[in-house]
Amino acid sequence: MRIVCGLDVHKDSVFVCILNEKGEKFEAKYGVLTPELEELHQLLLTHEVKEVTMESTSIYWHPIWRILSDIECLKLVNPYFIKQLPGRKSDVRDAAWIAECTMKDLIRGSFVPDDIVQRMRQYNRRIFDLNKEKVYKLTKLDTLLQRCNIRISNYVSSTDSKSYKDVVKLLSEGIADAEKLTEAIHGRTLKRVGKEVIAAALTGVVNEVDIDLIRQYREEILMDDKHLKECQEKLTEICRKEFPKEFENLQTIPGVKERSATSILSELGADMKMFLTASALVSWCGLKPRNEESAGKIKSRKITHGNKYIRKTLIECAWGANRTQNCFYSNFSYIQTVVRRKNAMKVKVAIARKMLVAIWHVLNEGVAYHDYKKPEAIADGNS
Repeated sequence: MRIVCGLDVHKDSVFVCILNEKGEKFEAKYGVLTPELEELHQLLLTHEVKEVTMESTSIYWHPIWRILSDIECLKLVNPYFIKQLPGRKSDVRDAAWIAECTMKDLIRGSFVPDDIVQRMRQYNRRIFDLNKEKVYKLTKLDTLLQRCNIRISNYVSSTDSKSYKDVVKLLSEGIADAEKLTEAIHGRTLKRVGKEVIAAALTGVVNEVDIDLIRQYREEILMDDKHLKECQEKLTEICRKEFPKEFENLQTIPGVKERSATSILSELGADMKMFLTASALVSWCGLKPRNEESAGKIKSRKITHGNKYIRKTLIECAWGANRTQNCFYSNFSYIQTVVRRKNAMKVKVAIARKMLVAIWHVLNEGVAYHDYKKPEAIADGNS
């Protein structure tokens, strides 16, 4: 007899509904503490439940998934898709409705990667958060320097450049003399802008409070850099150990280097069994144009929602591939932007989609990337 279970997950409770083919139900409510979740696990084993479906509610499903990981068929579903199914959902409990949908095979599980990939995701998404925090702190630091009338950010490439960092270091030590600060500026910048202009930009009004705040911001940024380095080293170590071949093959794609390869493996893993086609992967990542058409009128062709982390990574890779000489992506960009006068940013999204298709083939077939424009690639049949 087929027995299924639906779990309605909340922050402080889990509603359980066990349903069999005869329509008999068993409903219960459990807490979310580990001993209570262990009792839930034992309950499922006692009832010989082989299929369990739960909603992907925020991050609250993660510990439940870990404890129930030995269930034969464990599914995670998006609540949005359950609500779209026809049925009387106003007079039934959510857990019972999930169990009924599972029994009738109306829903399929979302992509949940292996345990090792989930650990990699934690490092990868921590890197994204740290980069976001670092940008925010650099902006606040530059605002503080502007308040002191130190305008060096107008003449250097970025607020994360070596010259800018050296100036901030001297200011954090209480050195505000314009001549000494000018010595920290790279010679190329001095030659391009002029030493007098740089000295004037570094002549400011700095007090003790400004020095203290500059020192605090600098220490916070240095701490973010340290944590970024640690996370990336751990991530690279795992990739080299668990997915050595895939890690090397991904870096053969133009625009994809070590950081991008680790991010791709962290979000997708190396096994493409959940994505039967490259189109399915593109759709899951949110890089496929939406098909919103009514009465022959196209309403929108914007990309869809998907995994924002892999999407950001691929857009950055697209910029790198666009600058790689004599490759398909740079030639495609030239034709679309220069010859056909297309929008450059839209073309970058198109390149990201094409790169994702190449990534699917590289991971699915276990081969290195071959540019179809190269004669050896055509000869090998890997175009």
